Amino acid sequence: MSNKVRTRFAPSPTGYMHIGNLRTALYAYLFAKANDGDFILRIEDTDRNRYVPDAVDFINRTLAAAHIVPDEGPEIGGAFGPYVQSQRQEIYQKYADALIENGFAYRCFCSPDEGHTAASFSGYDRTCRDLSPAVIQQHLDAGDSFVIRQKMPLNGATTFHDMVHGNITIQNDELEDQVLIKRDGMPTYNFANVIDDHLMQVTHIIRGVEFITSTPKHVLLYQSFGWDPPAFVHLPPVMGKNEDGSVSKLSKRHGATSFAELVAMGYLPEAITNYVALLGWSPKSNQELFSMDEMAKVFALDGLSKSSAVFDYAKLNWFNSEYFKQMSDADFAQAALPFAGELTDELQVKWPYLAALLKPRINRYGEIADQIAFFRTLPEYSSELFSNKRNKVTPEVSAAILPAVCAALEPLADWTPDTINTALHGYIDGCGLKMGTVMWPLRIALSGQKVTPGGVTELLYLLGKEICLKRLQKGIAILANI
Repeated sequence: MSNKVRTRFAPSPTGYMHIGNLRTALYAYLFAKANDGDFILRIEDTDRNRYVPDAVDFINRTLAAAHIVPDEGPEIGGAFGPYVQSQRQEIYQKYADALIENGFAYRCFCSPDEGHTAASFSGYDRTCRDLSPAVIQQHLDAGDSFVIRQKMPLNGATTFHDMVHGNITIQNDELEDQVLIKRDGMPTYNFANVIDDHLMQVTHIIRGVEFITSTPKHVLLYQSFGWDPPAFVHLPPVMGKNEDGSVSKLSKRHGATSFAELVAMGYLPEAITNYVALLGWSPKSNQELFSMDEMAKVFALDGLSKSSAVFDYAKLNWFNSEYFKQMSDADFAQAALPFAGELTDELQVKWPYLAALLKPRINRYGEIADQIAFFRTLPEYSSELFSNKRNKVTPEVSAAILPAVCAALEPLADWTPDTINTALHGYIDGCGLKMGTVMWPLRIALSGQKVTPGGVTELLYLLGKEICLKRLQKGIAILANI
């Protein structure tokens, strides 16, 4: 076994990459990089019934977007390939035959419905475990199909050390004689991953806690071959918060649960990765915002928690908004534009200006379309919306203000934030009203809503003179009916 740290991410190509899968890949990558080691991508595609044809491309795209870059893998190559399990079938067969020869495995000729009736054992009842060589040969001569099963010890216990949970012991009589090679010649996960991890010189296995109960079976396989097992790190699940305040394993009912879904909602890949890294890992400082390189420098297994972490969308929003603040206005405008929807000619020209207003006001790009919808179409509203107790504004007060503001704005030849601002302040200084008293009815008439990105000056500029005057006239008409 190499002294160099080598970790792996070994997903099954059966669908999208769940947040828990992403975290597993991220921790394996960070631990390898923190120790000047190698990170391997291996595709475990032996379950052909669940295989999704484009899932491998999806995995590759997700890792690339998250900046988790393998040192070895199907697309990259390496000294220990192939890195797709369906291409390694002959390798697994060789090692399975060796186990049979040395008495650690056996051929099982039972049909899938046979051998599961023993009251003393919840799994396969080991009907074929001690068949005589003559009976075995009869089956082989007859062409009977078979699986290859691991011959588990019938007594004693198997103990292994987990770097998060400590020593874990499972009684051997609880272990079924698991299938190693299926009837179609494909290996099971529990067999293939042991062979591959050994041959690829993996030093640390980082995976979900659901594999703890399988690990004694893996340890016994290592022992059967005379191999030293790697270090084991089993991560607790990522949980979601239910409506009643309880938590359960993160699933669709909690919201978006895949990296791709979150990106589609307008979260930055870097922000997602940063947040996911802290779902179960605590750095030794109070720092929360990390680049990938910064995380790789400080990541350590002793910072992993035994407890489950709860995925908090509000916290993710905070992370994403902090990443927005670090972007230049130009970069934000370019990245946000695809989320804006159809823009008027006026807004297409003024998009950088509008994007700069949106940048500190949104948590994710996906909020943009709703926030700027009123620019395209003024929503229907009633005169009651003009009421605002804080600014002492009533529909009657608004009915007096809007015509006067129209008169102050209409003569403007240059429609810029500066000229608009000068005209508004000239009216406010002349009428003796407070700023809020004037701005409230203007905001309502221009947008049809109480909250907008930017103030009234920005709205006037972005909408353009012609549309603004039309909307103010519509507000006057609505107020004329009170």
